[in-house]
Amino acid sequence: MSYGNIILVLITWIGFVCGCRQVIENKTANIEQQSDEPSETTRAELVMQALHLGYPQEITAVEFRNGDWAVLMHDIWYYYCNGRLLSEDMREEIANYRAQIFYRYTEELPPFVKRPVPEPRTRNNNNNAQQRVSLKRSPFMDDLWQSRDRNEAYDNLRSVRFLGRSIRVHYKIVNILAVVEERILEAAEEDHSIKTWINSLAPPESWSWRNIAATESRSFHSYGVAIDLRPRSIGRLQTYWLWTSQHRSDWFNVPYEERYHPPETVIKIFETYGFTWGGKWQRFDTMHFEYRPEVLILSGMPVINLM
Repeated sequence: MSYGNIILVLITWIGFVCGCRQVIENKTANIEQQSDEPSETTRAELVMQALHLGYPQEITAVEFRNGDWAVLMHDIWYYYCNGRLLSEDMREEIANYRAQIFYRYTEELPPFVKRPVPEPRTRNNNNNAQQRVSLKRSPFMDDLWQSRDRNEAYDNLRSVRFLGRSIRVHYKIVNILAVVEERILEAAEEDHSIKTWINSLAPPESWSWRNIAATESRSFHSYGVAIDLRPRSIGRLQTYWLWTSQHRSDWFNVPYEERYHPPETVIKIFETYGFTWGGKWQRFDTMHFEYRPEVLILSGMPVINLM
């Protein structure tokens, strides 16, 4: 993508954010503000517009049609459907599908707050777990990455070098990772701690066809758009909530200083080009980066889109 196109994307993003703010202001002008969360109608529009901006080569249109917001992807209209992202023929079965996760992502690491119990969404609840297992998974992300099964996902992979290590990723993010690597190496020339971190890295984990641990949701590793970067040794530091939970029941109260974190500059570089970092999640995964530009856009963060 040329610099001119990058500037155009940024201008479009700014217009999108300003427009969304106006939409929210207009729709809530005569309603008492009770929550920071937008109404479901507004949320539908914001999510679909963010998807359109995040994946402009795959999602070619967004509009309100047939009573709901929808995006056109690979000649199929996908409707918001209360967060489920379903095609026309699936809309009548909305109750049989679980919602996609478009989480709130913060620009800075949230202040650490010690809790007596984990947040409700992270508690183990057998009833909720059983209910979610019984629900179907939307094919939206499978279609977005053209990875509906293991073989199709594998065909999309390309082997590349990243920070001196070999990884396999989806061909659509190869150029993005090349730019991320270039920016990290540039930063390492100015900051010796980044160079030390690079030299300490174990072989990264990239593509792996699997679900997210303890869920029925597809891991973004399955699409080849996630990468785990962890030093060969992190001492007694914690990096992944599930591993920590096996020996510590209050895993959600592990303070930041006891968790492994990549250099802040590295995190910011990944975010600039559309990756979210798992260290900002309640169920922390501090070695994990995944390509989710729509999440960053929804959270009001600028993204340089190179797809």
